[in-house]
Amino acid sequence: MSNFSFSDWSHFLDQWGASSSSSSSNANHMPEKFTPTATSVEKLIKDIENPLTREHALFLLSRNRGIRADLAPLLWNSSGTIYLLLQEITSAYRILSSPELVARASNNVCNALALIQCVASNPDTRMNLIQANIPCYLYPFLGVKNKEKPYEYLRLTSLGVIGALVKVDNAEIVHFLLQSEIVPLCLRCMEVGNELSKTVATFIIQKILVQDEGLRYFCSFAERFFALARVMGTMVDNLVEEPSQRLLKHIIHCYVRLSDCPRACDGFKICLPIRLRDAAILNLVRDDPIALEWLRQLFFNIATGNRVSSSAIGETLGSLLAS
Repeated sequence: MSNFSFSDWSHFLDQWGASSSSSSSNANHMPEKFTPTATSVEKLIKDIENPLTREHALFLLSRNRGIRADLAPLLWNSSGTIYLLLQEITSAYRILSSPELVARASNNVCNALALIQCVASNPDTRMNLIQANIPCYLYPFLGVKNKEKPYEYLRLTSLGVIGALVKVDNAEIVHFLLQSEIVPLCLRCMEVGNELSKTVATFIIQKILVQDEGLRYFCSFAERFFALARVMGTMVDNLVEEPSQRLLKHIIHCYVRLSDCPRACDGFKICLPIRLRDAAILNLVRDDPIALEWLRQLFFNIATGNRVSSSAIGETLGSLLAS
């Protein structure tokens, strides 16, 4: 099982925040290079209560989430802080349908979401988010079709929160996400998001599939299975023009987990993308023994009903790689 790293996402968010926040920082006379200390964190959390200092506090806290190991408990247990973060997040709902989302508004919401992700990443506070149904407040950002940058930042940052929740295998969290209909939203992100959003959304589907309830969710109803298969097939086809080893590896992991279900294997006989056997696609993972083993297992699982041996499948894959 692969461990997805959110370092790329965090770096992307920080780089974007540094550029897109400059105008808002100057407008509020924020000292751009000010770095909070461990002792000043509690004051910044307190500053979230004041509308005049909230934007500054969110900016600094989101950019310096690692300064205190106990930041997540501090955020969760401080009076009214989570409510104010949700207030900041929900304030963007009314402008999601507008053709142009103001970059500054998107930036403020992303800073609040980054702090929610901090809470989601901490084992002491993760389940609190689930019990309070807080992930549902992020769902409107995942359903947006607009591909412009401010919308993409909201999509990616929201996916980062869900990704942090599922990073540690937990059946209760997966049950909550399935019950709250996260799957159609992830499929939407896999269709319209950029490469990084597609990767995080696919990772979330992968972690859902790891749980038996998640596998049953997709394999009990044909429309769910084929909806996922269609989206993944399109992503595989697009990898020829826009190659991504990281994304392909998560897609393969989803395929091989689905192939644990005999009904899914029957479905793959008619909907597995042909390009998954192309040399151009296989070359993306030819130096990754884990991904190659997953492919061998996938082809074997699908072909088992045809009495194709595991060694024959391995030979077939080897010949494809050599071509």
